[in-house]
Amino acid sequence: MRRSNTQKLSEVLRDYIEENKLQKKLTEVDLIASWEQVVGKTIARYTESLRITNGTLFVKTSSPALRSELVMMKEQLKARLNEQAGEQLIREIIFR
Repeated sequence: MRRSNTQKLSEVLRDYIEENKLQKKLTEVDLIASWEQVVGKTIARYTESLRITNGTLFVKTSSPALRSELVMMKEQLKARLNEQAGEQLIREIIFR
């Protein structure tokens, strides 16, 4: 018995992602994974606990001096991150 409406797995997955509105979350996960590429190894080494909630990226830093530097670079980092994401995903960055 053959099925008449077979689909490629990639099409089924794409449809599932669209139906369940998962694309934004997948983009957020990809963006967090590319943090080191965006900020560089040195900064990435002193940051952790990255998460995105409602367009706000939360970053924990282990160095108060680095936190001050990152606050001054906030707009530049937002631009780089949004460019990496391919959309305006990050509206705010909070460093702790």
